[in-house]
Amino acid sequence: MTFPSPTPSRPSLQSSIELWGGIECTVARLGDDFRNQLVETGHYHRPEDIALIAGLGIKTLRYPVLWETIAADNPEQCDWRWADERLSLLREHGIAPIAGLVHHGSGPRYTSLTDPAFPELVARHAARVAQRYPWIKHFTPVNEPLTTARFSGLYGLWYPHGRDVPTFLRTLITQCRAIVLSMQAIRRITPEAQLVQTEDLGKAFSTPLMSYQAELENQRRWLSLDLLCGRVDHDHPWHHTFLNAGIGQHELDFFREAKCAPDIVGINHYLTSERFLDHRVRYYPNFLRDYNGRHRYVDVEAMRADFPLGQLGPEARLREAWERYGLPMAITEAHHGNSRDEQVRWLLEVWHAAGKLREEGADIRAVTVWSIFGCVDWNTLLTQKNGFYEPGVFDVRTTPPRATALANAVAALAKTGDYDHPVLDKTGWWHRDNPLQEPADSQHAPRRLLITGATGTLGQAFSRICDIRGLEHDLLARIDMDIADPAAVEQVLQARRPWAVINAAGYVRVADAGREAERCNRENAAGAHVLARVCASLGIAYVTFSSDLVFDGQLGRPYLESDGVSPICTYGNSKVDAEQLVMQEHPQALVIRSSAFFGPWDRQNFVYAVLRDLAAGRQVHASDEVKVSPTYVPDLVNEALDLLIDGATGVWHLANQGIVSWHEFAERIAREVGLDTRGLIKGSNGRTGITALSSERSRGMPSLESAIQRFVHDSSVSWDEGGGAAAASRE
Repeated sequence: MTFPSPTPSRPSLQSSIELWGGIECTVARLGDDFRNQLVETGHYHRPEDIALIAGLGIKTLRYPVLWETIAADNPEQCDWRWADERLSLLREHGIAPIAGLVHHGSGPRYTSLTDPAFPELVARHAARVAQRYPWIKHFTPVNEPLTTARFSGLYGLWYPHGRDVPTFLRTLITQCRAIVLSMQAIRRITPEAQLVQTEDLGKAFSTPLMSYQAELENQRRWLSLDLLCGRVDHDHPWHHTFLNAGIGQHELDFFREAKCAPDIVGINHYLTSERFLDHRVRYYPNFLRDYNGRHRYVDVEAMRADFPLGQLGPEARLREAWERYGLPMAITEAHHGNSRDEQVRWLLEVWHAAGKLREEGADIRAVTVWSIFGCVDWNTLLTQKNGFYEPGVFDVRTTPPRATALANAVAALAKTGDYDHPVLDKTGWWHRDNPLQEPADSQHAPRRLLITGATGTLGQAFSRICDIRGLEHDLLARIDMDIADPAAVEQVLQARRPWAVINAAGYVRVADAGREAERCNRENAAGAHVLARVCASLGIAYVTFSSDLVFDGQLGRPYLESDGVSPICTYGNSKVDAEQLVMQEHPQALVIRSSAFFGPWDRQNFVYAVLRDLAAGRQVHASDEVKVSPTYVPDLVNEALDLLIDGATGVWHLANQGIVSWHEFAERIAREVGLDTRGLIKGSNGRTGITALSSERSRGMPSLESAIQRFVHDSSVSWDEGGGAAAASRE
C-alpha cells in the first residue's frame, strides 16, 4: 500500500551515512548456566537468514564469531563449522562482517572476567579468527565492556555476579586489556584491521540533591573509551578510584602506552540508556529504590521523568561523544522493544539525529539497525527465562521469519536514505509522555486511521489503544457512516482519506442471529464487503474481523488458517461470506479470525458475567464439552495494529495461546481473582468439539495464562461487590 506523504521529501542522507545491520548474539553466563541469544532467536539454526539480510540491501553486518561457541570446553579445541558456513554465506552475498568475538560474555566456563589470563585467552582466539578469515577487516573483540562490567561486577546480574566497585573495575580493566591484546594479535596478521569499539553512552540526570551521584555516573560512562584512548592519567577523575580498587598504576600505564584508540567509536543508544536519579522516593514503588550509603533514591528512565532534564536523545549523546573524542563514529545498535509504530519512530529518530550531526561536520559513518531477528528476555536483562520476545526487522515467531515494517524501513533507508509511513507523523511515546521533552509540533496534520464500531467492545478498544500508541484516528458509529450503504461509505472515505480502515463493527449476538438473519448478514457480510470495495478503489489498507465460528469444531484439533471453513450457524455463515467477499474485492486486505473476547474495559462478555454472578453467590453454568481459545482484547488489538503497520495481508488467526473449555476458562478466571468456584456448574447444550484457533502464520499472541493475569491486574472491578449481571454463556 502506498501512503501519500503530506510533506515534501527530506534530502537523502544515503550518500553520507551507511545503514549497517546487527544480530543480537549475547552469550551470557548466569551462575552455572549460559544463555545464547543466537539459539533463542533461532538464527543459529537458520543459515537462510543471511539471504534475508542481503535482501534488505545491508552491506555491513555486525556478526558473531564468538569465543564461547568456538572453544567452549577447551581453548585448544575449536569448532569452526558454524562460523565457516555463515561467514562464507556473508561473502557470497557481498556483506562485510564486523566480527564480534565476545558479546556481553565472560568467556567459556574455564575462565571469567576476573581471571588474569582472560585477556591473553581472548587475544589467542582473535589471532585464530584473523588467521582463518584474513579477509575480515573490522573487529569488535569485546562488545560494550563498561556495560558488561556494570552488569557483571557492580549490579550482580551476570557472572561473576560482583556487587562492588573493585570487582566492577577489575572486570572493566580485564575486558579493555583483552581488546588491546586482541587488536595487536589481529594486526600482526591483518595490518589494516580496524577496531570498531562499541559502548552504551547513556547519561544520568538528577534532582539537585542527587547531582553528586549523577556526576559520578557521568564520569564513569566514559571509562572504557577513555582507557582505550589512553586518557586515564593522573588527572583523570577516576584515577584514584582505580588505584584504591587495587588496579595497579602499571595496568593503567599499559593503556596509555598501547595507543589502541578505536578506528570507529560505536555508540549503542537505547531509550533506557538515559537515567534520572530522584531522591523523592515516596513517588515510586519500593522495588525501584536504591541506597548509595548517603541517600535513598530511585533510578528510572529519564524519558519518563516529570522533571526538566535538558536535552535528551541520540543527537545529544552523539554530539557529546564527537566533542570528547573527535574520532569517526557510528551508531552500532539502534533497537526499541515496543509496538511496531514506536520501533519505526525510534529507528528514524536515530537515523535523522546521525544525519544532522553529519551535516554539522561530525564524522558519523553509519547507523546500525540492531536485533534484526529480535531478542529474548532483555526486558529482565536475561535474568529470567520468560520467553519474552521482542521482534526486530524480522519476526521469528513464523517460519520463515516474517518481515515487519522495520524491514521496509531498512530497505528504504539502505536504498534512498529516507522512509515514510503514516505512523511517523507522530513522535514516539518518549516525547508524548513528557511534555517537557516534546519537540515542536509538526507543520501538518497527522494522517489518520478510520475505525468503525464506535459503540462496540472492539471499536472502543482500538480507539483506546490508538490513543496510547499515538495513532491518530476517527472512531465512527453507524450514525456517522452506515457501512452497508455504498454511497455513504464512498462519501466518508473520499472526504476523510484515511490511510487505513479498521472495521470493528458488526452483529455480535450469536444466539439471536438465526432469528435476525437478515440483519446479521447485512452488518457482518454486506458491510464488510462494501468497505472492502471502496477501500480497494481508493488504495486504502483494510482490516476486518471474523470468528472461530466459521468452523464446526469437529476437526479434533485447533484450526489453522489453511483449514477449510465449515460453519453450522447463521452467525458463522455470515462471517464466511464476509471473508470471501472481502478477499475477492480487496486481495491486500487483512482478515483476522478471533475467539471468545474478554477484556478489562467493558462488561458485556462471558468473563464479567461469570465473575459478577459468582461474587453475588449465584450459580454459573458453563459448558465443558466445547473447547475454545479465549482472546484478551488488548492483545488482539495491539497485534492487529502491528500486522496492519507491517502490511500483512490475508487471513490470520489471533487468539491467546491456550485451549480451554468454557467451564475451565470460568474456573481459571475465578480462581485468579480469589472467588469461590463451587457455584460453577458444568453444563451442556448438546454441542461438542474444538473451535479453538491456532496459527501457521504467527505465534505472536501471549499465553492465555498471561492474559488472565493481566486482565485481573487491569480490571477496575471489585469482584466481592455483588452485582446483578445475569449468567452468560456462549454455549
